[in-house]
Amino acid sequence: MKSSEQLSLLATYAARAETSQGREFPQKKHPYRSGFDRDRDRIIHSSAFRRLEGKTQVFTPSRDDNFRTRLTHSIEVAQIGRTIAKVLRLNESLTEAICLAHDLGHSPFGHCGETALAKIMKNDGGFEHNKQTMRIVEIFEKPYPEFRGLNLLYETRIGLSRHYSPYDKPEADNFKEKNASLEGQIANVADRIAYNCHDVEDGLRSRIISHDDLSKIEIYRRAYDEIGADKIGDSYVRNNRVVKTIMNRLIGNAIKESELRIKSFSPKSLRDVMDNQKQLIDLDKGLDSELRELESFLLREMYLGKEISLATSKVEDWLSTLFERFTHKSDLMPGYYRSFIDEFGLSRAVCDYIAGMTDSYCLKILDS
Repeated sequence: MKSSEQLSLLATYAARAETSQGREFPQKKHPYRSGFDRDRDRIIHSSAFRRLEGKTQVFTPSRDDNFRTRLTHSIEVAQIGRTIAKVLRLNESLTEAICLAHDLGHSPFGHCGETALAKIMKNDGGFEHNKQTMRIVEIFEKPYPEFRGLNLLYETRIGLSRHYSPYDKPEADNFKEKNASLEGQIANVADRIAYNCHDVEDGLRSRIISHDDLSKIEIYRRAYDEIGADKIGDSYVRNNRVVKTIMNRLIGNAIKESELRIKSFSPKSLRDVMDNQKQLIDLDKGLDSELRELESFLLREMYLGKEISLATSKVEDWLSTLFERFTHKSDLMPGYYRSFIDEFGLSRAVCDYIAGMTDSYCLKILDS
């Protein structure tokens, strides 16, 4: 299929690389890949993306190889995002690029690490992983000799900057638009669907939460009963099928509700979407309420539970120790990060170095 034929299938309000607001540094077009294809590929080939394999999602990779990492989470988000984008006739490549890169700025040790760095940096500009993602794609990745950063297209960058979830609230940025593209909005919903579903599965595997606990939660109970899960003897298969049933319901609902919102708003162009603050990609109120009940349960029983709380305390000690070590002896940092001290200040350069570490590398440096 030719590129022009592919473009003709897109909705008029979908993002198109051919009409993008462009890159900060102009580059020659590729003969057979669109600009958003190239953004996706640049993200996949980045060092920061590879390091996501060694970064905690909820449970540290060393605890059990079967638990999600930031990398596998990002891949699952991209799979969900592409499904939604395809049905809604939106740009799958842009959606995938944003989904794959949305967590590049996360520190080691999951949200525990982000909380610790935010606390450490509270008097030096703070730490927020969306902003860190932008620093990675605009500054620290340097595959090109002419400029620093991945030089992503404008629509990819605003999608990353405006990424949000119930736990992630983006801070003010320098983009003039009121909103990201619909592809960027898809990434937000896909992220929410992915982490809630796989955290249930990982939580059951870890035995931090149980079926008895979850049976009080409407969205779980409904899926469990729908497939007759009590008749499935293998607990792994049972948990997997229940979670996939929840996921399928959420994705289908997001598509249906988004179609209704788009039809009601009736955007004619990408500009109509980005000049409108209303979220056109979302769940309906009923299922959103059910999902919020699950989120409250996971927050209370898992994220703020005893095991994760103990880990948070340890992570704060570890990262504080590293921060103090490198601020007192910056020559212990790689020369690349030391080169940013004059531009951004010592504290920020140290924070950038620590934020980029994997869990295992962080522990290795602590012991050295």
